[in-house]
Amino acid sequence: MTQALAQEGGFGERDVTHATAALRHKAGRPTREQAEARHQEMLDAALDLFLEHGFELTTIEMVAARVSMTRRTVYALYADKAALFNAAVQRAIERQIVPPDVLAGFDQGDLAATLESVARLRIAQVMTPNGLRLQRIINTESYRFPEIFTANLEQSAKPVMDFVAGVLDRAIATGQISPTDSGMAASAFMSMVVGGQVRAIVSGRVPARAELDRKVNFTVRLLLDGLRPRGDDMEEMP
Repeated sequence: MTQALAQEGGFGERDVTHATAALRHKAGRPTREQAEARHQEMLDAALDLFLEHGFELTTIEMVAARVSMTRRTVYALYADKAALFNAAVQRAIERQIVPPDVLAGFDQGDLAATLESVARLRIAQVMTPNGLRLQRIINTESYRFPEIFTANLEQSAKPVMDFVAGVLDRAIATGQISPTDSGMAASAFMSMVVGGQVRAIVSGRVPARAELDRKVNFTVRLLLDGLRPRGDDMEEMP
């Protein structure tokens, strides 16, 4: 048959064989990219279900049905529900990680503007569907899975705090702010400027853009006013 098709269409037998194999592959097992896309779809659906029903009431069957998979397919990837839960949360955390070059791009020499940009980015992340799901699932399930709180802190929040601490260290070196524990100051920044807004957003009270900008500007300047050099600080500086 392959030879006949080749003669009829003017193609070589090898061309027809390759085309036939490609069609069989397309109609058969999914490609690696397609399989990975389905896997990610399943993790997103699982996180939605864990959020909707809680860990206890969500079942593997519910997850499989949501994405038109079989239980066997899900169990081939994850040994149990806890493993699936942790994988779904980990995917959400990874999507919240800010690339170092994005953070570096915020530092243009204006300390207040840099901190405001970081704050707006972190707040905007929480306002995305992925960010809201992640924060809400951490709020509801971290008592059962404390490791998800730690993972989110270490992978998503801490790199941002480390960047802010570095920015503050450079500001100390140039005399813009008084010598201080930059790590603690960065933690205070995240709590004051970001944390309060995040709690409101997660609870459903999303501020208007103008109101959000006003609060970010106010709290950043309040923080920097507290770190501004005073008379005694100026005397101690070389």
